[in-house]
Amino acid sequence: MAAERQEGQERLTYVTLIGIFLSLLGIVSWWERGKTQELPGRDLVLLGLATYRAGRLAAYDRVAEPIRAPVTETVPDEFHAGENVVAEGAGAQKAIGELISCPTCVGTWAAAGLIYGLRIAPGPTRLLAGILGVSGLAEILNAGVEALTWAGQAARKRSAA
Repeated sequence: MAAERQEGQERLTYVTLIGIFLSLLGIVSWWERGKTQELPGRDLVLLGLATYRAGRLAAYDRVAEPIRAPVTETVPDEFHAGENVVAEGAGAQKAIGELISCPTCVGTWAAAGLIYGLRIAPGPTRLLAGILGVSGLAEILNAGVEALTWAGQAARKRSAA
């Protein structure tokens, strides 16, 4: 019975979050009625990189750990490849933990905030998106260099054997 209650709380939390998301969308759409709603290509690229970085920052980075702590825990990866952030608790706590520990999920909220911000306060939002976007691009480049380095090291070891 307790498991059913916790599952019900999780569903209620998800429905509430969806309601908040759609309500904010409705408010911003109402506020922006009659205005052009297109997103220029450069903004799309900037916001894409910024959303990527914001999602990973919230879900994984140590600097955001105090914010995640009430709803997640960091545990060793089962393959000993590092650490994973996982939801903890039950009910609403677990539902929010699942949202925050998923970079794609939290990235959706970050994207919404950035796009709404471009409509409401374009200057500061563009500055924040620029910082996150450049950081996101650097993260992608660093991951690529790291992967190439690992591949090169593995190839050298194979050729020496």
